[in-house]
Amino acid sequence: MTETPAARHHLEQQAGSLTTGSHIVLPDGGRTAEIHQVELERDDFGAPAMVLASLSGGGTLRIAVGTTVTVLAEGSPAADVPQEQAKQPGEEPASTAAVPAVVVPPLPPVPPAVTGPSEEDLALIPAPQGTPESVVEAAAETHPDAQGVLLLADRLAKGVNFKSGSCLKDLSDLAHELFITLKDADGALAVADLLNVLPFDGNPGRWASVEASLALSSYICRQDGQAERAEVYEKLIRTPENQETDPFKARMAAKVRQRSLNEPNLYDKEIFRSIDNSNHDAEREWRLLRLESLLFLRAHGGSETIGMGELERRISNELEAVRS
Repeated sequence: MTETPAARHHLEQQAGSLTTGSHIVLPDGGRTAEIHQVELERDDFGAPAMVLASLSGGGTLRIAVGTTVTVLAEGSPAADVPQEQAKQPGEEPASTAAVPAVVVPPLPPVPPAVTGPSEEDLALIPAPQGTPESVVEAAAETHPDAQGVLLLADRLAKGVNFKSGSCLKDLSDLAHELFITLKDADGALAVADLLNVLPFDGNPGRWASVEASLALSSYICRQDGQAERAEVYEKLIRTPENQETDPFKARMAAKVRQRSLNEPNLYDKEIFRSIDNSNHDAEREWRLLRLESLLFLRAHGGSETIGMGELERRISNELEAVRS
């Protein structure tokens, strides 16, 4: 069979290798379109699963990563006419009927970015009284018989290193120990504020400790009637939400974030198993993790599945359980 000039300009390639500017033959086989932007969607195991190709003329193609697609070679006649198929002399133009089953409408606008705290807001967080080490030492001196506090304070007395994930975890644990076990809200806030002013550095491990500290501080201030200061902590806990500038990625991140808020891990199975085994120490540890999840939700204003009233009730129940 004789190869036509148009066929010589067609290339086969896997969808996973598509790039911006490629001219792809649409699923109807008759039209082409230029790719404006390519996004890769991963499955729950982190493997590439779906290519989302935004088209210059509007719409998005959803293509499995391993699917073989036809693209037009650079410099081909068809590549200069992105919305129509190059035709041979005497041929009729290809049908331009829409293919709604494959080409989907553009995604809705990205939700507005969460506004971070201003300098005036940050001024509501008191500056530490002395060095980080002296703040920790003051907390330990207030509770000389509290073993949990003393153990954490001894580790931190060697030097507070804000670049160390384990050090940040110790500070967060100390703030929680002061408030949850000892009901020392002032001491807890003083320690927590050492963490609360740290910027988000893109490291999820280190940020988890800051996040827990911010959620705790928000709750303490809400209970104490310091609503404006609590709002500052709540803005800070959303700092990672302001980092993504790409509209598509921001939408996807917001969708994943909302799902995590709607389906939080509250450790029900682990707590019930500990109760069944009469393991009170394990039950308390799991309840502390549940309390941390509830405080995180509280700092985000609740979710679509757990409202603020229910959150307040659950937090009070968990505090009573772990303090008993």
